[in-house]
Amino acid sequence: MAGAGPANEGRYGERVFRPEDRGEDDRIDLGALAYDETTMARLRQLGVGPGWTCLEVGAGTGTVARRLLGEAGVAQVLAVDRDVRFLAAHPVPGLTTLQADITSEDFSPGLFRLVHARFVLMHLPSPQQMVSRLAGLVAPGGVLVVSDAVDLTTDSAPVTPYTRAMRAMWQGLRDSIGTDVSQVTHRTELLQAAGLEAVAAEIHVPPLLPGSAISRFWADTWGRARAAMVATGLVDDAQLDEAVRYLDSPGCTGLSPGMLTAWGWKAEDALAPERPTGEHGHLTERRG
Repeated sequence: MAGAGPANEGRYGERVFRPEDRGEDDRIDLGALAYDETTMARLRQLGVGPGWTCLEVGAGTGTVARRLLGEAGVAQVLAVDRDVRFLAAHPVPGLTTLQADITSEDFSPGLFRLVHARFVLMHLPSPQQMVSRLAGLVAPGGVLVVSDAVDLTTDSAPVTPYTRAMRAMWQGLRDSIGTDVSQVTHRTELLQAAGLEAVAAEIHVPPLLPGSAISRFWADTWGRARAAMVATGLVDDAQLDEAVRYLDSPGCTGLSPGMLTAWGWKAEDALAPERPTGEHGHLTERRG
C-alpha cells in the first residue's frame, strides 16, 4: 500500500508493519479481535450470506474472509493482499488468495456481490481514486463496504500520555508511509461520487480497558512505529514508555480511534464493465 505524507518515503508493510517482522500477524489479529464482531454484524445486516461472491481487499491474516465463509456461508471469497503469507497459512474451502497490488492498473479480478476493504484506504495516496476503482468491481445489485480509522485524539481532547502518543503516531505514520485519517469522515461522499446508492455510515469505538485486545494492539503498534513517532518531536522514548504503562492502567480514560464503516449499493440495472478474462496479468494467485 502506498503513502503520500509530507516526508513519505515508504509504503505500508515496508518501513513499518513489515509482514516479515516477528509477531506482525499477532498484532493484526489483536485488531481483528477488537473489530471483527462489528464488521461481521454490519455485513450480515447488509444481507451478506449464501450465494454471495466476495472480494476482501487488504485481507491481512484473513479473519474476516474466513468468517464470511464459515459464519455467513458465502459461496466464495477472493482475499487480496500485497503479501499473502498470513493468508496462505490458514487455508479453508472457498477461500482463494491473490497476491497483488490493488493500486496497479493491472488489478482487475472480476465482479463481486460484496467488495470489502478495512483499514486500507487510509494508507493509500488517493482514497477517492481507489473508491472509484473498487466500486467498479461491485456487481449490479452488490455492495461496497469500506472501513477506516477516525482519530478522536483531537486538539480538544485532554493532554495525557495516551493522547500525546496517538498524535505522534498519526503524524509519524503520515510522514513515513502516507497514512492519512483526516478525511475519513468524508467516505460517504466518495461512495456517492462513485455512483453508488443508499449510502450510509456508522462508527464503532471499542473501549480502552487494561489488557484488552485494542489496548494491546495500540501498544504493539506504537512499538513498531516508535522510530517514526519519535522523529516527529512530539514524543521521546521515555514518554512512549510512559504512554504504554498508562494505556494498561485503570487510570486511562482516553477514546480509542473509532472505526468508521461506510457502504453503498450498485444499482441492479447498472451496466457491468467489460473485464479481461483468463490470467490476472502480473498477479500471483494462490488457492487454499
